[in-house]
Amino acid sequence: MNLIQHYINGKISSGDSSRKGKVFNPANGTQESEVILGSKLDLDKAVEHAKKAYLNWSTTPPIQRARIIFKYKELIEKNSDELTKLIVLEHGKVYEDAKGSLTRGLEVVEFACGIPQMLKGEFTENVGTNIDSWSIRQPLGVCAGITPFNFPAMVPMWMFPMAIACGNTFVLKPSEKDPSCSIRLAELFSEAGLPEGVLNVVNGDKEVVDAILSNKDIQAVSFVGSTPIAKYIYENAAKNEKRVQALGGAKNHCVVMPDCDLDQAVNGLMGAAYGSAGERCMAQSVAVAVGNVGDKLVSELEKKLKL
Repeated sequence: MNLIQHYINGKISSGDSSRKGKVFNPANGTQESEVILGSKLDLDKAVEHAKKAYLNWSTTPPIQRARIIFKYKELIEKNSDELTKLIVLEHGKVYEDAKGSLTRGLEVVEFACGIPQMLKGEFTENVGTNIDSWSIRQPLGVCAGITPFNFPAMVPMWMFPMAIACGNTFVLKPSEKDPSCSIRLAELFSEAGLPEGVLNVVNGDKEVVDAILSNKDIQAVSFVGSTPIAKYIYENAAKNEKRVQALGGAKNHCVVMPDCDLDQAVNGLMGAAYGSAGERCMAQSVAVAVGNVGDKLVSELEKKLKL
């Protein structure tokens, strides 16, 4: 049985926990792997490595950080087929959908390549009598990300490339349901030249999440997931004086107007409801039909469902 471990300080690590979780292939229901579920001790060790790596990484000139990210971009493109297949295997997306989500994550890496320009501050001379005003942008320290199962490449790549490009170090806690893609992304970043300890991946469940929220050396936490957990993350991270963004409950309502393009509305609703099994943040959970378009809409949806 394949065993998925952590990625700490630039290498695969088994950690200190003996707890394990099962990783399934949703397409056929078979168990593909086991994943080690980390402990608070595992998380704290990863943070210690990230804290040490921060001392040098934060003082590395942005242009040098950008060069590593350029190499990382190239490696993701070179290994896109492998990464896409890992998403398909553990999440169950069809290949093209998985590839599309990886591309969305890659777009953030591409943006991070221009970080020297983004990190420029501002200066205003004599904003008041004999008073000058200026702003500077500096890294915070160790940051952490807690990401969901439905986008095992895209959502982590929303977080760690930008944090690292800005001079921070990062600890990622991916979903324990599909962790392999995150591990591979971390390996490729090391291959691109990222110093040891700058990006760490600790697999786990609530124990690791709580360890992230309570660790005093983690300065900022980013989360994407359900609304109840987003509230939990926000409350506890803020209580421990961390910067936090907690994104939850992104499903949307769709308003169908009487003069709409009915074919387009039907196709949109079908794609939202059944595309990627509805496991997308932009999935439309509710359709509100205005005026007399409701009966026509239901009729056309029924035809689609019977095809």
